[in-house]
Amino acid sequence: MLGLSGDIASSYGQAQKKGVELAVSEVNDSNYLGAGRRLTAVIADAGPGADTAVTAITRLIEVDNVSAIVGPTLSTQAFKADPVAQDHRIPVIAVSNTVPGITQMGDYIFRCSLPESTVIGGTIKAAASQLRVVKVAFLWGKDDDYTVAGYRAFKDAVSKNGLKVTADETFNRGDIDFKPQLERLIATGPDAILVSALAREAGSIIVQARSLGYTGIIIGGNGFNSTDVIKQAGSDAEGVMAGTAWNIASINPRNLEFISAYQKAYGVKPDQFATQAYTGTWLLANAVRTAGNADPVAVRNAMAGISNFTTPMGSFSFTLDREPVHPAVVQIVKNGRFTIFKP
Repeated sequence: MLGLSGDIASSYGQAQKKGVELAVSEVNDSNYLGAGRRLTAVIADAGPGADTAVTAITRLIEVDNVSAIVGPTLSTQAFKADPVAQDHRIPVIAVSNTVPGITQMGDYIFRCSLPESTVIGGTIKAAASQLRVVKVAFLWGKDDDYTVAGYRAFKDAVSKNGLKVTADETFNRGDIDFKPQLERLIATGPDAILVSALAREAGSIIVQARSLGYTGIIIGGNGFNSTDVIKQAGSDAEGVMAGTAWNIASINPRNLEFISAYQKAYGVKPDQFATQAYTGTWLLANAVRTAGNADPVAVRNAMAGISNFTTPMGSFSFTLDREPVHPAVVQIVKNGRFTIFKP
């Protein structure tokens, strides 16, 4: 259940769909489940909003009788839709929901996407210690659960690293003109502008900041990790930083295998969102295999026991609270692509 229409489709949902479908194909082609059993992906469009996500998840459970759900794309959607699955005791694996409180919705809710606090904390620490960032300004979306959570994670990381805040500005999802806020931020002389935004707004913010003459560091949250951000911003994206759960440069053999298969299947390289959806689907397949059947309760219990499972993101485990355990990295845009940050 992914955002396959609206303003999140091209940046996130379509890549996630490709990741899910590639994993399902590999599981079935390899007879991973054994005894001729196969995974069947029922693809549902959650749209861009919370209400459409509720409609989609209700249909998947009550009409399609699914055993588990991958998605939805946005945290805002998850907070409305996931309780429906919890009430029906259908396991959900969140593959791009990074705000606090996702798994607290119930014991059938899992997440394989690292929380925003984890990736942002590492990025701010690197900027402070290795790039000598001292003064920062905030720009954040005030009307989306994800962007609000990202802002809070930035604030916490800034406080822990002893940085000075020079300004704090907000915007709404769907805005296209950020110059008034950026002008006020830039006037305060920050070493870095910290932006909590989804991909569409992120690209415009980067371009407009550079057009106003800002040459300092721009640091984003998980929403920046779509290649659409680089496409929108072009050369203005050079030097933009973001924390991430995955980087394409990883030489993890499982990652290299995945990248090759994805590129062969779709003619393009994967991004983080495709990778997390692919990983989440493989985690689900592993749970079905361990359970020996597709009963939702059995799958849920098997999922909870996953430990040290090999994925493109590294060795993966779930905590007792169904949160992900795997390495995080800091990345920076160089020569038009995300690379691992090495000062």
